[in-house]
Amino acid sequence: MNQQIGRWPRLRSPRAPVVVSPAVMARTTGAFFTFGGVFGLAQTALMPEDMRGSRLGCALIAAGCLATGILMLALGDRVPVRQQQWLLFSPTPFVAAGVWITTSNIAAMGFACFFISITCTGAFFLSWPAATANTAFCVACSMTTLGFRPGLPWWAGLATSAVVIAVFLVVGVLVRVASEADIDPLTTLLNRRGFDRQLELELARAAKNRRPPALVLFDLDRFKEINDVSGHAAGDVVLQTVATTWQKMVGRNAIFARYGGDEFALLLPGASVDEALLVADAMRAAISLECSAGITTCHRGESASFMVSRADVGLYRAKGSGRNRSVVETSHQPLLAAELVEAIEHGTLDVHFQPIVDVADNGAIVGFEALLRWSSQTQFGVTPAEVVRVAEENNLIPTLGRQVLATACRQALQLQRSFPDRRLMLSVNVSGLELIHGDYADSVERVLHTTGWPAEQLVLEITESVLDIDAYMTVANLHSLRAHGIRIAIDDFGTGYSSLSRLANLPTDILKLDGSFIAAAVHVADPPPLLNVIAKLSEVLALPVIVEGVETADQAAVLASLGFSLAQGFYYGKPQSVSDLVDTRGLAETAI
Repeated sequence: MNQQIGRWPRLRSPRAPVVVSPAVMARTTGAFFTFGGVFGLAQTALMPEDMRGSRLGCALIAAGCLATGILMLALGDRVPVRQQQWLLFSPTPFVAAGVWITTSNIAAMGFACFFISITCTGAFFLSWPAATANTAFCVACSMTTLGFRPGLPWWAGLATSAVVIAVFLVVGVLVRVASEADIDPLTTLLNRRGFDRQLELELARAAKNRRPPALVLFDLDRFKEINDVSGHAAGDVVLQTVATTWQKMVGRNAIFARYGGDEFALLLPGASVDEALLVADAMRAAISLECSAGITTCHRGESASFMVSRADVGLYRAKGSGRNRSVVETSHQPLLAAELVEAIEHGTLDVHFQPIVDVADNGAIVGFEALLRWSSQTQFGVTPAEVVRVAEENNLIPTLGRQVLATACRQALQLQRSFPDRRLMLSVNVSGLELIHGDYADSVERVLHTTGWPAEQLVLEITESVLDIDAYMTVANLHSLRAHGIRIAIDDFGTGYSSLSRLANLPTDILKLDGSFIAAAVHVADPPPLLNVIAKLSEVLALPVIVEGVETADQAAVLASLGFSLAQGFYYGKPQSVSDLVDTRGLAETAI
């Protein structure tokens, strides 16, 4: 699929440096024309009375420059880059006319100095061919207008021309070296830094009563397997091929980048999410690899980082729901998000604990799972899953996760004092979005150090169905956590992409079996076949299994008959606050 997409025509090469943007060009070009006009009018006013003819022509040229400059500054970034680039060629005839008209050789030399400024601006904003043509035009005008003036030798323009050429080379090279910092060397697309810079500029333009842009984040599914099987050189070729294919499809007004690794970013100015969805699906269909995409648009007053985070959530959900699809992510709960931010800042989030028991030891408590609890003041019945979703959509999940972990560790110390005869296991859920941050393992270590909860008694639960094991940072964090003694549990095992190969790739210490597997268990004599298989698997892999959702004595008996050691569910205890659990424990000991 090589045709252009919608109203975004193909990119054209060669392109101007990355520093080019309508706002920067408008301010620079407008300031140049304005300064030239003011300078020209001042020089005209200082001319002697006997140069009246020259004064009139110079005044008209200066007034034209001044009017153009003021118009450019007033219009700002509403003039497209391409039209502004053509304007950079227009000052040369103005300057040449001023040099030719003035009857003073000194004034002519002064006007000729503006050729240097024209060349400098052109080298900054134009592509190499256009900037070279602009410089050649300035040199030709300088040599001609000064060389044919009465009283000046033919080579009078050489000094000005030499400076023009030197400035062109120096500025052109420096600008392009600076631009290379924003370019990905493998694909020649913008890199993350360059894209973020352009995103900030586009959001600033959109804030001026314009339609906000749409953002698409692409990620090649299972790209890690290509590197592992065929080598990184083959992976680089794949990335270059994808970049070339997609670059032919996006438009001149679109901003396209390799955002990092196998992730690409596309910004569509003035596009709706529906239009962006069509573009994303067309681009995914144009390549042979499977690809996931997250799509969002900007809300008024929102920062670029929030917009990227929400698109990343959409990408994360696209992967979690089966991959090779596009997911539009929009936040329709700004009030709830603001309330959640306030709850995090004031520490009003709560944690309840559900017992984890030893089935073989008559249901003796061996640990607790910490579960988030929070009551919204504006929306009734907000579930923990909805709280996590709002946090993911609004880039709050790292802060929320740290606070829940810290609260759970502090309160678990109270529970540990109530169970002095055993080392309690504390199990805390972790979002996949936390694991992609490079400092996650360090943040967990800081929480443990601050609260005093032992690392070897902490279990972090990760839902396997939404865990991106292709992400290097995810697996690196898991290995780092285990190296510090923290155990990793795969939550909801059996409902996602569970396979022996994934278990082999994931650092795993415990499996948490989804409650749907025990729901059908009624009689000890006739246990569900899958439960029997999983019990054998647990034994062979030496992986303890915690069975969730145990609600009846019959289900507990089935687990005991199959040899499962750990379980949790309403049969053993509902989630309770730490104070209720401590009080209950105290009452039980008093009764004994």
